[in-house]
Amino acid sequence: MPALILSVCAALLLPSTAGAQSAGTSQSSDVPRSTDAEPLVLTIREAVQTALKNNPDVRAAQLDLKEANARIQEAWGNLYPSLDLTGSYTRNVVTANPFAGSDAASLIGGGGQTEWLAFNERQRLDGNKGTDPITFPEFQRRDSLALAQSGVTLGGGGNPFSVANEFRGGLQLTQTLYSKQAFTSVKGSREFRDVSRYARNRQVQVVTNEVVKAFYQALLAQERARVLQKRVERAKKTLREVSTRVRRGVIPKAQRLGARVELSNARTQRIEARNAARLARDQLTRTIGLSPEQPVRLEGSLEEQYSNGLQQVSLETISMSKAVDQAIKNRPDLKRARRNVDLREIQTESSRAAFYPQVEAVANFSYSGRVPDDRSRILTRNPQDPTDPFYYAEQSRGFFHDNFWNPSFSVGLQFNWNLFSGFQRSARVQQAQIKQQRAELRRDRLRRAVKLEVRKALRDLENARQRIETQRANVRRAELNYDHVSKRVSEGVATQLKLREASEQLDQSRLNYLQAVYDYLVARADLETALGQPLTPTSKSYLMTRR
Repeated sequence: MPALILSVCAALLLPSTAGAQSAGTSQSSDVPRSTDAEPLVLTIREAVQTALKNNPDVRAAQLDLKEANARIQEAWGNLYPSLDLTGSYTRNVVTANPFAGSDAASLIGGGGQTEWLAFNERQRLDGNKGTDPITFPEFQRRDSLALAQSGVTLGGGGNPFSVANEFRGGLQLTQTLYSKQAFTSVKGSREFRDVSRYARNRQVQVVTNEVVKAFYQALLAQERARVLQKRVERAKKTLREVSTRVRRGVIPKAQRLGARVELSNARTQRIEARNAARLARDQLTRTIGLSPEQPVRLEGSLEEQYSNGLQQVSLETISMSKAVDQAIKNRPDLKRARRNVDLREIQTESSRAAFYPQVEAVANFSYSGRVPDDRSRILTRNPQDPTDPFYYAEQSRGFFHDNFWNPSFSVGLQFNWNLFSGFQRSARVQQAQIKQQRAELRRDRLRRAVKLEVRKALRDLENARQRIETQRANVRRAELNYDHVSKRVSEGVATQLKLREASEQLDQSRLNYLQAVYDYLVARADLETALGQPLTPTSKSYLMTRR
């Protein structure tokens, strides 16, 4: 076995070396890296583990499962409190005066008439004869004099209702009290997670089956090369014996020529078998996701895989009906199909939920500010004499003065119930029901396909098992026949033609036996995949799907 692997590796490296010598120094530096690369020793379990780690379909299925978990969190978010923060700033460059072109100012006592009347009324009622009422022009004169003495300048004729800067900020808390759609969304997201989980589990089993069969194929090709190597060795031995007898003059030279032809044919078949073994290993490395430049060496043989406590798996140990029931119960894709029907039912329920109302509790807190550029104000009330109408003073206020900012807080309930939507909700319910019926059809169709798959796998397994028993006995007969013919040839009783026929029969019986063992292992792997779970503890270590 080590000699065979070394010869295969040498054959792989020879073309690269020749190409490097012809291409120049830049390419020859790459050759030592491929030559010195240590072969990766792979058991069937390690091959499966590597594939499950690197396979893009398995990784995509795992990402789908993570996405499904995120959808559950998103669905619960519809039932959690919602907190919204808003804010705005407005700069009023030009604002329309709502009283422009009207006499609204005169209606509310514009021009000082109201103040003049109030002043004269206080003068008349104070009981002091020296404080008689005055005329309106006199009142205006005194008012203008007091304004001039205070140094205060009244604002121009702008818009008295305009403020240059407006700030608004709000915080709204919303809590869903009743929403049938939100509740069904949580149920649907959980079902979708189960659908994704079973899809991931089935993908793991499918990839495992592909890797196991590729591993068995590589072992078969490797053992075919070993059988043909033995054929070459027998042909060499025959040629030496024939040559010796020709030199002695016992047999004609034509028999030596025939022995050389036989050796050449055996070498040709060995070359083809070695190439097939390399191709099978390349296919295995591609299946498990390794680099094509990575050399591998397979651990084990078909005989070891077959004799690893699994040869008793047949129709005698597992009945057809039991196997079908087991597959229907355990197959992840069937579980996924059943969960998908449940998911469609929940989606139908979610469509019907649109006919129900929604109730929410709401709390609002807002803070608004109207801040002018000129934050000074004119005081017209004399703190020492409140009755003095001829008092003017200017006061400066800060940006965050209480006069500019006002908070507000409110709580309440919101009720939303769509009574008519143009029959759209009924149409959505009908569409959801149709999707549910389709899911049920897919589930039933898959169940029938699983039954047929299990039956076929069991029959293939039993057929391969019977072939193994037949071919094992046939190999023993072929070995006895070859030994017998070899002895008769050495005694001069039988011809070299008989020996070649016995050699070919021995090689063919061994190849048929290996093929039967391979077919049995493949049938067993297919049966495990069809059942959705391993048959024995030996295969459990690499085939059992974990959550």
